[in-house]
Amino acid sequence: MAKNKTNYKFIDLFAGIGGFRLALNSLGLECVFSNDYDKHACTTYTANFGEIQCKDIHEVQAHEIPQFDILCGGFPCQPFSIAGVSKKNSLGVKHGFEDKKQGNLFFEIIRIIKHHNPKVLFLENVKNLKSHDKGNTWQVIKSELEKAGYYVFDKIVDGKYYVPQHRERIYIVCFNKTFFPKIVFEFPEYPQNRIYELSDMISDSVDKKYTLTDHLWGYLQNYKKKNQEKGNGFGFGLINKNSDKYTRTISARYHKDGSEILIHQKNKNPRRLTPKEASKLQGFPDDFIIPVSDTQAYRQFGNSVVVPAIFATAQKIVQTIEQYNNGGARDNALSLFEYNYEKTKTN
Repeated sequence: MAKNKTNYKFIDLFAGIGGFRLALNSLGLECVFSNDYDKHACTTYTANFGEIQCKDIHEVQAHEIPQFDILCGGFPCQPFSIAGVSKKNSLGVKHGFEDKKQGNLFFEIIRIIKHHNPKVLFLENVKNLKSHDKGNTWQVIKSELEKAGYYVFDKIVDGKYYVPQHRERIYIVCFNKTFFPKIVFEFPEYPQNRIYELSDMISDSVDKKYTLTDHLWGYLQNYKKKNQEKGNGFGFGLINKNSDKYTRTISARYHKDGSEILIHQKNKNPRRLTPKEASKLQGFPDDFIIPVSDTQAYRQFGNSVVVPAIFATAQKIVQTIEQYNNGGARDNALSLFEYNYEKTKTN
């Protein structure tokens, strides 16, 4: 099915490996600028899309960014995530907005939108963003977006309805009050079926290097037992592809021991996901190029987004704009299961 072409242009900030771009390209939107500071993520992004500006966003001059309609960004979540906050607290390190390196990156978005005044913002972060610092962090973010001239809509979206991975994230969609006075936005309803199941994406035959060593498997079992005795649930997550419906959330730390998602193997120690399986858990297409080491690949997919969930929300954004402007919905909208990833590498 051919892509529906639109005239909408978007920029891809904190782009990572391009989850947002895949989704919006599939709707026919044009990416005019992308940025990320991580050199390994930039390697993967470049292999799949051809170009990215790879430098600290603080160094990006707003006037150098081409004009655009939609700003996309999964701004760094570690300062606000439950795990990130816990780790920083244990180390006596600042978190949230007090994390000068990552916590203040949201305000770089504010800086850019004040210059460009785009029509729409589509942001993503961890669920804990709303409850971080007793809700004060979210109030600051929402207030800053509203002061910049936007209506703010948000929803906690669970990726398990799109792919077999329990992954709750806050999606924030903002419409410019100047372009869309009194606009109302409703997030898409969850689909009735996922794009595939665990049984479809977990391979029965993988390289033995992904099987846990006796030492690591023994350590993880003892670690879980100790935590159970203390009354908490910290430990590994063991998945049987034929009976389990979805996995835990894959994170950037997956490369360390794979403990949050281990695959059961008959008469063997469990194994980690392969990078290709990790990519499928996030809804990336089969032809997505992974040009980096396994360690970097795990980090990159753990930091990425559930592509079909982003796709569905972006589609609803486009539909809402066209309903508002034309008084009617698009009659040729793509369904969730009609991705067209062809040629996204050159868009």
